Amino acid sequence: MSGIVNENYDGVVLIRLSGEVDLSWSQQVRQAVLAALEHHPAVGVELSQVSYIDSSGIAALVEGFQSARARGSRFALVAVSDAVRAVLELARLDRVFLIVADPAAVAGG
Repeated sequence: MSGIVNENYDGVVLIRLSGEVDLSWSQQVRQAVLAALEHHPAVGVELSQVSYIDSSGIAALVEGFQSARARGSRFALVAVSDAVRAVLELARLDRVFLIVADPAAVAGG
């Protein structure tokens, strides 16, 4: 079962994803990320419970990154699972995204 949970964490909206981020629900991930960025200056996407992510899921994260950049907001991937990290590294996106271990780091410098 896949899921999205939004939390406020010390001034950061933290979007916790779980399960498999694939074509069947990557659009919901995209909408959650973009909606959070409309209203908050710092957004983190927590990925420790994501067991699989496909290109549509990666595209949703890239769109969030681009939207944050255009707005001057902070956007980070938080506690990335090994499965997600492998995909990010393969696509060399680990060099593009801010990847942090803890949600508190999203709000910082």
